[in-house]
Amino acid sequence: MKKLIIELLKGNKSAAARLISIIENDEAARRNILKRLKPYIGKAHIVGITGAPGSGKSTLIDSLIRLLRKNKKTVGVVAIDPTSPITGGSILGDRTRMANHSMDDGVFIRSMATGGRLGGLSKTAFDAALVLDALGKDIIFIETAGVGQSETAVKDIVHTVVLVLTPGLGDDVQMMKAGIMEIADIFVVNKSDLKNAEETARSIDDMISLLPQKKKMLSVILTVASEGKGIERLLEKIEGYRSRCTSKPFDTRKSKL
Repeated sequence: MKKLIIELLKGNKSAAARLISIIENDEAARRNILKRLKPYIGKAHIVGITGAPGSGKSTLIDSLIRLLRKNKKTVGVVAIDPTSPITGGSILGDRTRMANHSMDDGVFIRSMATGGRLGGLSKTAFDAALVLDALGKDIIFIETAGVGQSETAVKDIVHTVVLVLTPGLGDDVQMMKAGIMEIADIFVVNKSDLKNAEETARSIDDMISLLPQKKKMLSVILTVASEGKGIERLLEKIEGYRSRCTSKPFDTRKSKL
C-alpha cells in the first residue's frame, strides 16, 4: 500500500488505478488509503457534470478535456454508469467514451458502476476523485449517470455543479425547480443547434430571476458539444467558479476519511 501511494504521488497512473480498485473492494483499506492521502488532497477543482440521459454529458466532457489539454491543464474523470437492476451488470464507459484521450498521460479516466445507488453516483465516486486529486490533476470531472428531477447527491461532493439540459424543456423547467435545477451553478443547454434552444435558455433565465439574490450569479451557456461550440465560454465560467470556492468537499463530507 505504501509503495502504491508513493508511486501515485509521483504521478503514476497505474498506481492510481490500483488504489481506486482497492478502495472499491476493501472498506478497511479504503479508510487507510484516504487517511494517508489527506495531506496531499485539496488542490484540484472538482466539477460535477449531471443531467438526464442523452443530454450529451460525455461529449461535453470530451470537448472540455480537449480544450483543457490545449491549455496545458491535467484532467481526471470519474464517469458513473448505471447498474442493471435485472442482471446486476454495467457497461463501463471507460472502454468507449472519450477514447481520444485514453493514451494521454495528462488525462485519467475511470468508470464506476452505481451499484444500484440513487443520485447518479457510486459509493466510492468521491474517494476516486480524491485519489486523482493526489495524483496531481488540475481539474476533476465527476459525470453522474443519467439522473432525474430529484437526484441531487452530486452537490455534496463537488465544488461546482454543471447541469446539462437539452432544448424543448419549456415549462418543464419550472417543474424541475424543486429538485435538480436548484443545485446547479452553471446551466448548459447542449445541442443548442436544435429547435427551441433559445426558448429553453430563456426559461432557465426566468427561473433564476425568481431565486434569492445570492443565487443570481448563475450562468446559462448554450453549447453544441459535438462541434466544440460554446466550450470556451463554458470553461471560462467553470474556472471562474473555482475562485469562489471557500471550502473543499472533503471538509464537509459526512463520511469519515
